[in-house]
Order: sequence, then C-alpha cells, then structure tokens
Amino acid sequence: MTKRHTRGIFVSSTLAIALALAAPFALAQDKQVELKFAHWLPAQHPLAKLGFIPWAKSVEAASKGSIKVTIYPAQQLGKAPNHYDMARDGIADLTWVNPGYQADRFPIFGVGELPFQFSSPGPGSKALDAWYRNYAAKEMKDVHFCFAHLHIGAIHSKKPITEPEQIKGMKIRPANGTVAQFVNLLGGTSVQVSAPEARDALEKGVADAITFPWHSLITFGIDKVVKYHTDMRLYAATFAWVMNKDFYQKLSSAQKKVIDDHCSNKWADKVGADWGNDEDAGRAMIAKLPGHTIVKVTDAERVAWRREAEPLTAAWLKKPNDSGIDPQEALDSFRKALETYNAVY
Repeated sequence: MTKRHTRGIFVSSTLAIALALAAPFALAQDKQVELKFAHWLPAQHPLAKLGFIPWAKSVEAASKGSIKVTIYPAQQLGKAPNHYDMARDGIADLTWVNPGYQADRFPIFGVGELPFQFSSPGPGSKALDAWYRNYAAKEMKDVHFCFAHLHIGAIHSKKPITEPEQIKGMKIRPANGTVAQFVNLLGGTSVQVSAPEARDALEKGVADAITFPWHSLITFGIDKVVKYHTDMRLYAATFAWVMNKDFYQKLSSAQKKVIDDHCSNKWADKVGADWGNDEDAGRAMIAKLPGHTIVKVTDAERVAWRREAEPLTAAWLKKPNDSGIDPQEALDSFRKALETYNAVY
C-alpha cells in the first residue's frame, strides 16, 4: 500500500469520524421554534398525561431543544369543533381533532366511527392510522397529517339500557356524527354538544344519556349525573393530530425529521394504547362507585344491536365524497387493516 493511499484512507476516516461526532450537535444549530399545540380537553385529562405531554417532551428532546412545544388545553385557542380549521389557518401549529364533531366533512375517515368494529384501542389505533395514511393527503389536504388514534366507549344513562328498542324517545349526546345517525335510526334524538359541555346538558335534562369512554366519565364529572352503564363496546371515537402546513414547511430538514418520527404509526399505537387502556380501566372505577350499576348485555341482545347498526354501513357508502376516493375500496382496505392488526371486534 502506497503512502498516498494510506494518507487518503486516514483523511477519509478522520472526516467520517468528525461528521459522526458533529451529527448530535446539528440540531442544536437550528433556530429555535415554538410549536403551539392546542386541544380541548382539561389540562389534567388522562390523555394529556399519557399522550400530549410525553409527545411534546419527546419532540423537544429529539430536537435538542430546537422545537419548543407549548400546550394550550381546554379550548384556550378555540372551541372543540374548530380545531381542524385552527391548524389549517395557523391559529395553532398542531391540534387534536375529533373529525366526528363536524359530521360528514371527512366521510372517508368516518368509516372508523361505524359501531362494533374495534376490539381494543391499541391495535385499533394502529390499524386506523396505517389505513388512513393512504387517504389523508386527499381528504385532509388543508393540513399536514400527523397520526390518528381512537378510544372505545359505551352508553351511560339515567336508566338501564340493554336493548336497542329502548333508545326510542330518548335524548342522547352522541360521541360523533355516526353515533348520532345510529341514535336517530333507533328513534332517539341526538343532542349535539361537545365533551366539555356534556355534563351540563345531562344535568339540565337536555340529554338523558351519553356515549362516552369510561374514565372520562369521572374526568368530566359525568359520573355525577348518570348511574347506569351498558357493558358493551358500542362505538369508537376517532381522532387526528394535524399540523399547519406552513409551520411544517418552515422547519429545517433536521427538525422535519424529528416531526416525521413523531407523526408515525408507532406514536399512533402508543397514544392509542396508553390512553385507550386507561379509559377502559375506568370501568372498574365506575363499578366501585356507590349508586352505579354496570348493566350486563346478553349475547342475543348484542346480536340485536349489531343488526340494527347494519344500515349505517350502507348509508356510509352513499355519502357525498369530494376527495375522489372510492368508498368501497376504502371500506375493504379498512377491514383488511383491522384483520392485519388483530383489531376486529
């Protein structure tokens, strides 16, 4: 080996080592940016502790402090139904959205709201997110899609409910537009109020029952106004984290990499499982509260509920859709995703 060749190897190796040592400090050279993250839950809600705050801290750590996340809870920057538009318009840089609060605006995403589909929140969130990544750019084109997840809930009421026929004549606060359609299909009246307004509606008699996850009943104080809880995984509420496009585009390449790593199916799975399992754990908490009754449902009654929900799928397939996405293809791929991630109920 010649001296020139040896010298070339030495220089190349030294350069490679220098670049490797410099890599961890690259992010520190980026200009610091503030990421305004808005949601509409109480600051102490379990999802804040299990999802929002861990995500924010992880982004800050991964960016070496160049991305500073400021969280605005409890509708500080806008009402719950407006959070998608808040991200689109730059009122916030990142928002947590319940698309079901604006019924039929995102019809493809809405397939996840059809009743009796998900067995558990972690695998369900992973399936929902993996599936919707194929469609988000067309249906949520105003924003930079981060990830999707869900929780699973039941119906809680002022009287015991075991059969779908009992919904007739009742006033029920639904979790989303699809549950509202189900309530109306069964002869009930849907009372459209957001989660922070739900307790007041029940206290004043505006609503007789609510579809809600278990632990959040306690978080929002709804356990004070409903005492009967039908033991059935009736519905899923689906959520999206969406980012302002201009905010994302102005980030450095290294900062974009951090956001991309945190807008991932891995984080959809983590947030969905951590929060969803916590919500499900609320069932045991409710069962121990004085005056509360967990209402059992027989297998025959479950079959009846499923049968009554079948028209919702046919109605979903016929919904107007401006995205150009084929609903049948989307439904087929969605069901395949549920099977792939062992999320079928």
